Amino acid sequence: MAATPHALAPAVSPGAEITAEEARAMLRACLALFDRWGLSAAEARRLLGEPSPRTYQRWRSGEVAAVPHDTVFRLGTLLGIHKALRFMFASPAQGYAWVRRPNAAFGGRSALDLMLQGAPTDLAAVRAYLDAERAGW
Repeated sequence: MAATPHALAPAVSPGAEITAEEARAMLRACLALFDRWGLSAAEARRLLGEPSPRTYQRWRSGEVAAVPHDTVFRLGTLLGIHKALRFMFASPAQGYAWVRRPNAAFGGRSALDLMLQGAPTDLAAVRAYLDAERAGW
């Protein structure tokens, strides 16, 4: 029996819906990652799409009712950045430090500086850069 195109699709395609539990797990993972990156609450909120300070504090304390679609997109991109850095560096600490180091590819700014501009495309640009760097492997 021949496989249908749908059967060949990845388990989670770009258009696939993320469940509420998956979104909460992604949020927990990113909050832990932000701690490793040494982000302030303001920086973390910026990367998450500017949730209110109260919402952010609720999320930090584990109270997550819903995660907006824009935030889910951001979480996926941030986790992709983390994954790429884990592949690229032998030590997790090197990857955590990389986000703050100046980089010629970003005009001498750090990846964090670029991401803190706040648009989802800024996060995506960092992920695309890392994916391109890994492509030669």
